[in-house]
Amino acid sequence: MTDWLGPEEWQAVALSLQVASVATLVSLPLGLFIAYALARWRFFGHGLLNALVHLPLVLPPVVTGYLLLIGFGRQGPIGGVLYDAFGITFAFEWTGAALASGVMGFPLMVRAIRLAFEAVDPKLEQAASTLGANRLMVFATVTLPLALPGIIAGLVLAFAKAMGEFGATITFVSNIPGRTQTIPSAIYAFLQVPGGEESAFRLILVSIVVSIGAVLVAEVLARRAVGARVDRS
Repeated sequence: MTDWLGPEEWQAVALSLQVASVATLVSLPLGLFIAYALARWRFFGHGLLNALVHLPLVLPPVVTGYLLLIGFGRQGPIGGVLYDAFGITFAFEWTGAALASGVMGFPLMVRAIRLAFEAVDPKLEQAASTLGANRLMVFATVTLPLALPGIIAGLVLAFAKAMGEFGATITFVSNIPGRTQTIPSAIYAFLQVPGGEESAFRLILVSIVVSIGAVLVAEVLARRAVGARVDRS
């Protein structure tokens, strides 16, 4: 692939993989917690939390990116504190691209994991509890393994969304080659200059391959999850 893609194209691919991987893995613990809370707990603000989780899906991506810039920029209430205290910066850095991609993919991850938790029979958890297991042990040995196919599907969907994110990313971190330029940003940049269509087309092919692979993996995992539930029933 290094021979087929030019240096700038390869940088965009490598950065996209890095951004999508970090965004997906870092958001997983919070995604697990919120998905479990929405699936099993009933509390004041349940509907509001569900709406906030899914908000990035209905807001224009540019709006999400601008809100991230306001909140996590160096002058923002969160970004300013992180920069002054720890030297961490998000705006116009690849870490900001990971943050924006993670925010956009988070609803897809939570939705898939929540459905997986809801599909776990509570009677199995109750049986483990009667045998002396505490809540954490029940979650680790019963709930989590049974929900694992859905969790993996959520990871795949979030990763695919992060790979293809454009609007929020370019608004928050701009389009700096080798620094914040992911595959969608690079495609956009190549299409703005004469003779850039060939490079854009190569990156489009890479995007198609990644997207199809993610969809196929998610479909296989979904079928396995359904088959496992049928076998248990």
